[in-house]
Amino acid sequence: MAQTLGAQQIVASPQLADPGDFIALMKPRVMSLVVFTTVVGMVLAPTATHPLLALISIIAIAAGAGASGAINQWYDRDIDAVMTRTKTRPIPAGKVMPEEALSLGVIISLLSVLVLWFSAGFAAAALLGFTIFFYAVVYSVWLKRATPQNIVIGGAAGAFPPAIGWLAAGGDMTIEPLVLFSIIFIWTPPHFWALALVKNDDYTRAGIPMMPVVAGAKSTRLQITLYSIALAPVGVLPSVIGMASIGYGVVAAVLGGIFLALAVKLQRDGSDANAMGLFKYSILYLFLVFFALGIDGAVSSFIGGA
Repeated sequence: MAQTLGAQQIVASPQLADPGDFIALMKPRVMSLVVFTTVVGMVLAPTATHPLLALISIIAIAAGAGASGAINQWYDRDIDAVMTRTKTRPIPAGKVMPEEALSLGVIISLLSVLVLWFSAGFAAAALLGFTIFFYAVVYSVWLKRATPQNIVIGGAAGAFPPAIGWLAAGGDMTIEPLVLFSIIFIWTPPHFWALALVKNDDYTRAGIPMMPVVAGAKSTRLQITLYSIALAPVGVLPSVIGMASIGYGVVAAVLGGIFLALAVKLQRDGSDANAMGLFKYSILYLFLVFFALGIDGAVSSFIGGA
């Protein structure tokens, strides 16, 4: 069977696909980040849920994130085929047919929302459903190819999981989950733009209006610095509102300071090495901030329950 993608002809043979190809459709690295931030949101929530229900909820949220990734790869199959970074994905590599990816994404999306509704209630399920729709439709279909602000607005999809986890644990939509959302939301543009600076040729070839393609490298580096300036205090907010301890605030301040220092370094010297350095550190930053939040919340719960 064959699927035409622009000027390329991609042939998919059903026997070539294996379970790993369908897992790859669901972007497992993104799923791992979703699981991690979801668990932290649950740990920080003021109420506790049954461990089995919590596990089912986490699996449902992860599945929903993976399903939206499969729909994203179905829609982006034309540009994935011409970008070096994505041309080996299952669809452009000819291992999975586009309709298979779409079916997988839609079915798992519906099941994940339904399961989360039963395990955690309507509010968490509704937010998961909105997140899937936002990433698969609003971002993938509209924003990504229409505006250089695609990552700024579309970053909301990746920022929702800790709030979903908070709701799944029985918390209400108060300022705390909004702060968790804000950390990832502000972090997303400098994180992706640092990579986009390095992969600018790929995005140009695919016709994707990423910030470096539209505004140029110099303007993008300046915006990375501005977002890094905003991120530093936002990362400390959990301590300011009493959601976390002063110890967490010190850790977040140090991590945010390093982030800003690397952004300033990139602004002064726009080499690929500096851009990749910031990109790699940004992943470590988000992991350490949420890890510190999770540990802080777990310690506080233990002390409070002792």
